[in-house]
Amino acid sequence: MRWALVKVSLAVTAMVVLAFAVPLGIVIKEMARDRAFSNAERQAAAIGPTLSITADRDPLERAVLSTQAGSAGRMAVHIPASGEPGSKPVDIGTRRAAQKDLLTTQRLGRASITEVTGGSALLQPTAISTGQIAVVEVFVPDGEVSNGVDTAWLVLAGVGLALVVGSVAVADRLGIRMVQPAQRLAGAAHDLGEGKLGARVPEEGPTELRSAAAAFNSMADQVVQLLANERELAADLSHRLRTPLTVLRLNAASLGEGPAADQTRAAVEQLEREVDTIIRTAREAKPQTMAAGPGAGCDAAEVVRQRMDFWSALAEDEGRKVRVAGVDRPVRIPVARPELAAALDALLGNVFRHTPEGTAFSVDVHNGEDAVIVLVSDAGPGITDPEAAMARGNSGHRDGSTGLGLDIVRRVAESTGGDVRIGSSVLGGTEVRIWIGLDPREGGGPVRGRGHRGTVRRRRRTRATGLYH
Repeated sequence: MRWALVKVSLAVTAMVVLAFAVPLGIVIKEMARDRAFSNAERQAAAIGPTLSITADRDPLERAVLSTQAGSAGRMAVHIPASGEPGSKPVDIGTRRAAQKDLLTTQRLGRASITEVTGGSALLQPTAISTGQIAVVEVFVPDGEVSNGVDTAWLVLAGVGLALVVGSVAVADRLGIRMVQPAQRLAGAAHDLGEGKLGARVPEEGPTELRSAAAAFNSMADQVVQLLANERELAADLSHRLRTPLTVLRLNAASLGEGPAADQTRAAVEQLEREVDTIIRTAREAKPQTMAAGPGAGCDAAEVVRQRMDFWSALAEDEGRKVRVAGVDRPVRIPVARPELAAALDALLGNVFRHTPEGTAFSVDVHNGEDAVIVLVSDAGPGITDPEAAMARGNSGHRDGSTGLGLDIVRRVAESTGGDVRIGSSVLGGTEVRIWIGLDPREGGGPVRGRGHRGTVRRRRRTRATGLYH
């Protein structure tokens, strides 16, 4: 398309240049010719007053030499004989025109132009005092007739070439402006077809291509949303089984000893592993689901209250003391409600799974200027190696855990530019701190490892909450 547009522009511009330059060059040539002969006519007319007074040679020679053409040897005066006995024709200067042309001009009494060697001759008839017709001959060389024509043609050729080059350059720019968006659209469509769901197209170029890019981006967003919804549904449906499975496992633990009790516990553990596998498979393929746009996200306080209402019933059955703080007013975070609920369920499920019955736990929400901290603390035995527990893949071998819960929590925190830490709680057990950034534009990874900026943030946390030790 680009080269086709360049070729069309080249052809059209060349035709326009030829259509204007050739006639203009011919006009310039005619103007140069007219200028040369008009000058010759003026010089021939300058002899007229002298011829009307006298036909003597000496005054006429002086008059001829006083003109530009006469001084250059390009003027001649031809006076016929007066008809008196003994009179002869008078010729002043060098004659170049043929004798018959002189006689024709004298007979017709009007000026004429005749071709001579090296140029042209202007023959101007003039009446003299004797009543006869003298002919003033002015030689106009070819160089004077074409004076300035070659320069004019060169200027026209230069202008025409500049127009052609300029039109080709403009056509090339226009072609690039049209072709590049189309190429980007084709490349993005190819990438999307290969499974690169992040492929998008800048909405640039002509109106039609901008509309096509907008439609493609909308389609790609719909595809991503559909896949995310599908995976989210699979993960959520499977994750909903975690809570009743936890209750079932706790009930199975109270069955005592015996083959039936052992088989029940083994079946519950197998079912938990299968559910964990389904959730892990769905969430590993799912893209980040951080909320975006003005007003997006959820109220962390509301989500915490809702999930604690659910877990408090089970905590009451097991004799666990529960404390919730910081949820008395709205706390907006840039995380989708299902994501935060899944993270809380994962952490609270770990409390019930890895601590004895009667172990107290708490959930605290701290709302800061640039971040929100969610603390899940318990009074259990704690974790001897928190760094190993946070390492990806290591927690799967700890105390029968799949490591899925902490991975879900980590995804939620890191999607906002925050992180997750494990430490010792004031209750004596484990405390999981979720740092959720409030400015997603600064996100993209954990706060630690960001150099000076990460250090400043960690210092703010220490001063504000006293959480890190």
